[in-house]
Amino acid sequence: MTLSDTFNKDTQIVAFNLGTNLFGVDILTVQEIIKVLSITRVPKVGRSIEGVINLRGNVIPIFNLHKRFGITPTEDNNDHRIIVFYFDDIRAGIIVDAVAEVLKIDQDQIEDAGNIYNGIESDFIKGVGKVDDRLMLLLDFRKLFGLT
Repeated sequence: MTLSDTFNKDTQIVAFNLGTNLFGVDILTVQEIIKVLSITRVPKVGRSIEGVINLRGNVIPIFNLHKRFGITPTEDNNDHRIIVFYFDDIRAGIIVDAVAEVLKIDQDQIEDAGNIYNGIESDFIKGVGKVDDRLMLLLDFRKLFGLT
């Protein structure tokens, strides 16, 4: 799959922070963004699974990308959010330190992740977006959640 298959002209991205790092996901995979709810811990699950939440009667697994990526979270504050994804009839969420913005990014602003992250686990990184003077890792949540 090439970048042009993944990103169209002016793809809309939800940008969010984990620690001091900027990440982004295609807005079409995002169902909603909510304040952090009470998370029920589930014993003996992977270390990157924080637990589950009850969102309007739906039990949704919540992943902690800080643990998965080895990123120190910011202090708990009112900016922390859960981004809920919905695709292929599956819902899952991630905890983020803050949702930065929704922006449009053109495919000519995106570098292929394989050219940048050669040799490290980067299957779930679609590309690296150049937004103003910042770099943003664009994530593929289907691969990150093990759905492809």
